[in-house]
Amino acid sequence: MKKLAICFSKNGANIIEKINRACAGKDIAPVISYALSSAEEISDVFIRVSGDIYEWTSENFIEGNALIFIGAAGIAVRALSELPKDKLSDCPVIVIDDAGRFVIPILSGHAGNANKLAEILADLLDAIPVVTTSSDVNDSFSVDTFAVENRLSIMDKKGIKKVSSRALENKKVTLSIKDYPPKVPVDVIVADETDAEHLLLLKPKMYTVGLGMKKDKDPSEVEEFFLETLVQNGLDVSDVYALCTIDIKEDENAIINLRDKYRIPVLSFDAELLNKAPGDFTSSEFVRETTGVDNVCERAAVLGSGCGELILKKTVKNGMTIAIAKRAGFKSI
Repeated sequence: MKKLAICFSKNGANIIEKINRACAGKDIAPVISYALSSAEEISDVFIRVSGDIYEWTSENFIEGNALIFIGAAGIAVRALSELPKDKLSDCPVIVIDDAGRFVIPILSGHAGNANKLAEILADLLDAIPVVTTSSDVNDSFSVDTFAVENRLSIMDKKGIKKVSSRALENKKVTLSIKDYPPKVPVDVIVADETDAEHLLLLKPKMYTVGLGMKKDKDPSEVEEFFLETLVQNGLDVSDVYALCTIDIKEDENAIINLRDKYRIPVLSFDAELLNKAPGDFTSSEFVRETTGVDNVCERAAVLGSGCGELILKKTVKNGMTIAIAKRAGFKSI
């Protein structure tokens, strides 16, 4: 996701510039630099934010960007206001004091990876990461971090607290992945669905979505097409393992919007690799002449799925194409 940092003073601007100098030295993508329009003596590299901080925060929070406030934590808290809704969908928010001494993740530490981002920023600044989530403070198992790292959907967020409580009490947390149904009751089950006794169900993200589109397609139109296609096929955004496309399309704003807003990674393939995808695909000479391959969405979905089953062939709408594949090795229970 995009990392956006905003400052309110010259000191804050210095912190952002220090972060980006360190990023350049470590081949890390820089943060996008913003400054409130009232801040003085700040270089032109900063995007000036007119109006108030609330509008900037609301717009970028809804888009799913990682927000980094350089200044007092109270500014971030007031700017967020009623925006936070759900620990699994809120965007990561971090506060850094304008002396650059402390980096504090205040929202979405696990699901949004704010804790990890805070550690990276602290390393770049030679600062102290102040992580307050119980599992991290007590060095115990975090089931929501486990789910994010293993690309699993959490089917009941109330179960997170139940599993985390066991871990914090130094009780064994049992997990069933390979053996289904489990021979004995377990705390966490990784499966498509289950009737077995459990505290939390983690569902594998089993589908890849292949996308193709004309250049500079409107992101909102592509998003609407993406969402309606999922609904028509009985799927949810939480079922999507990856967005798949050709390498020349991975930087399209419409793709980036879906990636950032729904936290879905993008897998891109060059034309040579797409041409080697196994299967029967809907061929288009126009697409071949434009991209070097006769079909983008179907071939990309299949490659992204590990050469799994194509469950939705190319669907076309207003210069957009979409296809869905089920990842190899996954079967519904």
